[in-house]
Amino acid sequence: MIKYRYLCWMLIMAISATSCHKSLELAPEDYFGDGNFWQNESQISNFMVGLHKQLRDNQFMFYRLGEMRGGSLSNVDVQNTSLNELPVVEQRLEETSAGVSSWAGLYGPILQVNLFIQKVEPVTFLTEERKNFLLGQAYALRAFYYFHLLRTYGGVPLRLSAEVLNGVTDPVALRKARATEAEVLAQVKSDVDKSLALFGGSASADKSMFTPNAARMLKGEIYLWSAKIYGTAADLSEARSALTAVTGYSLLPKFADVFAYAQKRNSEIILSLNFRVGEAEMSGVSMFTYSTFNFNGLHYKDSTVSAGPGNFLIDPLKIADVNSQQIIQRYRYKFEFFQSFDVADTRRNATFYDYYQVNTSVTPYVTTVRNTALAKFLGTIDANKRYFSDDWPLYREADRLLMLAEIANAQGEDPAQYIKQIRDRAYGGAGKDPSPFVNGSKDANELAIFNERSKEFVFEGKRWYDLRRMKYGTEPLVYKSAQHPYGVLDKGTNGYKILWPVETAIWTNDPLVNQTPGYMTAKQ
Repeated sequence: MIKYRYLCWMLIMAISATSCHKSLELAPEDYFGDGNFWQNESQISNFMVGLHKQLRDNQFMFYRLGEMRGGSLSNVDVQNTSLNELPVVEQRLEETSAGVSSWAGLYGPILQVNLFIQKVEPVTFLTEERKNFLLGQAYALRAFYYFHLLRTYGGVPLRLSAEVLNGVTDPVALRKARATEAEVLAQVKSDVDKSLALFGGSASADKSMFTPNAARMLKGEIYLWSAKIYGTAADLSEARSALTAVTGYSLLPKFADVFAYAQKRNSEIILSLNFRVGEAEMSGVSMFTYSTFNFNGLHYKDSTVSAGPGNFLIDPLKIADVNSQQIIQRYRYKFEFFQSFDVADTRRNATFYDYYQVNTSVTPYVTTVRNTALAKFLGTIDANKRYFSDDWPLYREADRLLMLAEIANAQGEDPAQYIKQIRDRAYGGAGKDPSPFVNGSKDANELAIFNERSKEFVFEGKRWYDLRRMKYGTEPLVYKSAQHPYGVLDKGTNGYKILWPVETAIWTNDPLVNQTPGYMTAKQ
């Protein structure tokens, strides 16, 4: 249940949206109480910008929910620091250690979206086209948030109105039990379909906010999830239709350029969370790097010390002079994951910077530490300061191609035409792939697609969902198997942990809410 301190916070829409539109400034008025908001198009448009600012504020939560449990992160510190969120990384989730709290904090933004829908649907001063476009964005946002909740918790309370913001503060009246997974999925589908119906034939080039094409990507992902998780085979065709309707985008020739600060909103990006120097920095990246106090003068670039003993690295990523964020390794990708990339795969060095500690006092040299820092999303240097202000893609062309590959494989077709484009770019162009994909069995193809997604979307919040959705035979890859190395849960002993638990405070504040099935609970 939403706590009172959170409900109070929700009474004020803190829209600081310079990050999306530099010209936006809102006066600090009590517009909910005074009825002086929702009076013109500018106010409504600015509120929508604010809703997307809230979307950006949840960037690291989306990463946490979508990747942190995916098996690519290490639980071993090698830099004399403590690693964060090990219960999540190690799958040690319980009612008393739920990993995230308050439903991942996503009901706050959902209530604001609900308020927007409630206030905008009856207005008459907007043109029908403009009104429908804004409502299309709102329904897409709500579908996006509830889709994350569905994939995280399964059934969750379905709140489709702005009760608190409408003055309902009685905690008894606000109680709501968890809907079933089927009910949440039906709502998510309804919202994304309504979004596209409202968008109609309109178009928008603003890649920082939901557009018809972004909503089509979301629909493709939702219906693919429905088909693979719940066995709704007809939804594969729905997903395919949505994704093939997304046109006008292309892979950039160089993988690293997709995320480059100087190439924001490039031809590959369909929807991204925007960050910019002087406005906002991306959360988390700095904690996947290193701190110079336990790095400089201790590490070499390669494990053989080919440049000669004593030639130590000194801040090779130039992250010592940062604007505001702490630079330290609190999260670490497994070195074995880095090694799974082919040396010729350009995604390897665009994603990671590898470095080593080597004992040179013995012959032959002995490597004592192998480690990587995240090189992807390092941002830019401005006035001799490092700013982690690259954009964070939610949807891009590579994702569309690999979802289409997965759909083709599920429908018994050859997915090569989609995989080839991804691998050609990864290896520097057509004809350079040393091991081109060859159509095989459905299971072999599924693993090949998962491999490409794993390398393509590091730190983009997709691997955990991929493990849950993609399958070997009839079993999701998330379960440990002799057929592949990717599983992270033992189906027989902790298979229920594909869904996250809720903390005690949830059902204490709302007795109608039960613990996620499978988890031990103190609730009587």
